[in-house]
Amino acid sequence: MLNPAVKKQLHEGTVIPAHPLALTEHRQLDEAGQRALTRYYIDAGVGGVAVGVHTTQFEIRDPQFNLFEKVLTLAIEEMRKAHVPDSFIKIGGISGHIEQAIEEAKFIKAIGYDLGLLSMGGLPNISEEELLNRTGKIAEIIPVIGFYLQPAVGGRVLSYDFWRKLADIPNVHGIKIAPFNRYQTLDVIRAVCHSTRNEEIAIYTGNDDNIVNDLLTTYRFAVNGEKIDKQIVGGLLGHWSVWTKTAVAIFNQIKSIQSIGEIPSELLTLGQEITDANAAFFDPNNQFKGSIAGINEVLARQGLLQGRWCLLEKEKLSPNQLAEIDRVYSEYPHLHDDAFVKENLAKWFRE
Repeated sequence: MLNPAVKKQLHEGTVIPAHPLALTEHRQLDEAGQRALTRYYIDAGVGGVAVGVHTTQFEIRDPQFNLFEKVLTLAIEEMRKAHVPDSFIKIGGISGHIEQAIEEAKFIKAIGYDLGLLSMGGLPNISEEELLNRTGKIAEIIPVIGFYLQPAVGGRVLSYDFWRKLADIPNVHGIKIAPFNRYQTLDVIRAVCHSTRNEEIAIYTGNDDNIVNDLLTTYRFAVNGEKIDKQIVGGLLGHWSVWTKTAVAIFNQIKSIQSIGEIPSELLTLGQEITDANAAFFDPNNQFKGSIAGINEVLARQGLLQGRWCLLEKEKLSPNQLAEIDRVYSEYPHLHDDAFVKENLAKWFRE
């Protein structure tokens, strides 16, 4: 049963950053940095956080690192210390084969997460029917957000029929759409509109390359002779794990403009500036190989991380990516939140 306050916030829409992983130069968990990141997001005004997801590095589950339980517990501890409101959306990532996914779902529910973000990635040999069965099993344990992860970072292409059936599963409350593809994004929203549970499913963008347009667009489909409208109400984004204070301000601006019904061209231009910055962080020219390192580089520049290291040594910036991050930092000073971070950094690292 989903907490009513969380359900209301989920459907009204909010900013949910995908939580990164803080490491030392020896690739060990930096607990102080991990706690500081959670404090940063809370003080930036987000409506929730997602931990144990792609941006947190899926490898935290590997036996050689064994960080899944520790990292998700640290975030919950900080949310409790901060006395976040009942509406604050606490999301834990769930992945792997059904046995692993069930164990992860039980764990995150036990420690206080509201929803599980269920990845369909990393399971290339499992049929869509088996993925749906897996989703149903997890939904019996914890409320679920489905996750359409792009193939370049471990996801897979899924059919319209898959999303149509997934939307019908009881206790599925949302879908994060992150295929970085317009056609596949439309598949999901059309599928949800054709579900009898249409109004029970909140759509969140994970398309870090198209954030503003996704949030501004009303999608409309004919269903049984009637026009059904659906909006992407919020974002659950790796991109929002950096420059988060500004992201919250832009999101609030979009929400206020939607109530008026007129979209200024300046906001569309801002959207393209955000996409340009995202390209520097996420490294699409190299199949997103530097995406996590890129996010970590920005946080390291601000002092929130000790460095841009990832658990796997092969996870690093691509050639010329550092220069691209320099470029967007210089070109779009109105997008970063360096002053906010500088003002609060000592507080976030204080015990």
